[in-house]
Amino acid sequence: MSLLAVQDLAVARGGLRTVEGVTFDLEAGQALILRGPNGVGKTTLLRTVAGLQAPVAGRIVMPEDCLAYAAHADGLKPALTAAENLTFWAQVFGGGGTDAALAAMDLTALAHRPAAALSAGQKRRLGLARLLVTGRPLWVLDEPTVSLDAASVARFAQVLVAHLGQGGAALIATHIDLGLPQARVLDLTPFRARPGSAPATRASGFNEAFA
Repeated sequence: MSLLAVQDLAVARGGLRTVEGVTFDLEAGQALILRGPNGVGKTTLLRTVAGLQAPVAGRIVMPEDCLAYAAHADGLKPALTAAENLTFWAQVFGGGGTDAALAAMDLTALAHRPAAALSAGQKRRLGLARLLVTGRPLWVLDEPTVSLDAASVARFAQVLVAHLGQGGAALIATHIDLGLPQARVLDLTPFRARPGSAPATRASGFNEAFA
């Protein structure tokens, strides 16, 4: 089953095209890793797929309410505990329970600690645990392993493998080898916008929220 089809996509940052002519699809059980040098447009492409800004050209096709997006911001409410943060997101998305998500990211012992008292790595793990309570099959992830130590990276890779094994899919911008046997790699370098390409003409905007 196709969860995402991107056709001849062009995206822009600051009114200038970054990449264009990007085409790919993702089916249930698949992961696609975006690669390329800093500034090539990986984050802009992910934001566009997530619906946080409009594409300049091309089409993005996916089932309704299938996507969960995790960006650089952890999207936590500092005054809420780890468990309360996950409960909040589960209610927003109508997803599953929080206990399994806490356990998956090794946060059970921290369930009642306010998010403000967590370390950077713990906050990142909690931000990623939100994916598990959304009930969404398509995960769009921008450098998800930032602030994680090696053990936490390995733990998140296991979470990803399990998600794919259950019929989910993932679109990920990362320079880290997550060891995903199902993953394909798409280097965006060949898709850099050509000098003199038409500027962005569709309205664009940005929202850092977890969508």
